Amino acid sequence: MTITGRWIRMTCAAVALTVSVAANASAQVAKSFGVVDANTIAEKDLAALPNMTPAIAKAVVAKRPFLSIVDLNAFLLAQGLTAAQAMELYPKAFVHINLNTATKDEILLVPGAGNKMTIEFPEYRPWKTWAQFDREIGKYVGPEATAKLAQYAFIPMNANTASDADLMTVPGGTQAWVDKVKQGRPYKTAADLEKSAGKAQARFFVIE
Repeated sequence: MTITGRWIRMTCAAVALTVSVAANASAQVAKSFGVVDANTIAEKDLAALPNMTPAIAKAVVAKRPFLSIVDLNAFLLAQGLTAAQAMELYPKAFVHINLNTATKDEILLVPGAGNKMTIEFPEYRPWKTWAQFDREIGKYVGPEATAKLAQYAFIPMNANTASDADLMTVPGGTQAWVDKVKQGRPYKTAADLEKSAGKAQARFFVIE
């Protein structure tokens, strides 16, 4: 092999490694393709979504934060929505599920998931990167459907080491909030984390 050829191969390998590292460092709350977080959406915007009324939207906001989609679902049913009406809302507003701990009941409320994903989501735990999710779930439903499923979920990030970019993926995250979370490090208890991050946002993290 010529020196030029060897140099080209080494350059390509370096680029591939950079891309791989970037993929593994990707945001831990998946990119949204239209769904918003039910714990952070403004009341007036929530009221405009399918099957919502001003009264139900006000009640939801007053009850927040919801720590699981099952909790939100139960609350909406208590407000008079049918199960089908609640499901029509979830492509627009949802409470993200933790891919590493989500129960069957939570997964079944993910639009498009169905019984298949109540098996596949737990099978590949622990989830560590979205590249892993794309690879494993993509085998069953293809890249487009995989990306749509991901937007309802998160892979918990380390509260003590998460980067600014990862922190900014948390719904409702602002630079001021990111700075506050970082200032509270190192975290040793969930209670300390909740004081800095807030109860709804703390669920996106693990303490390691």
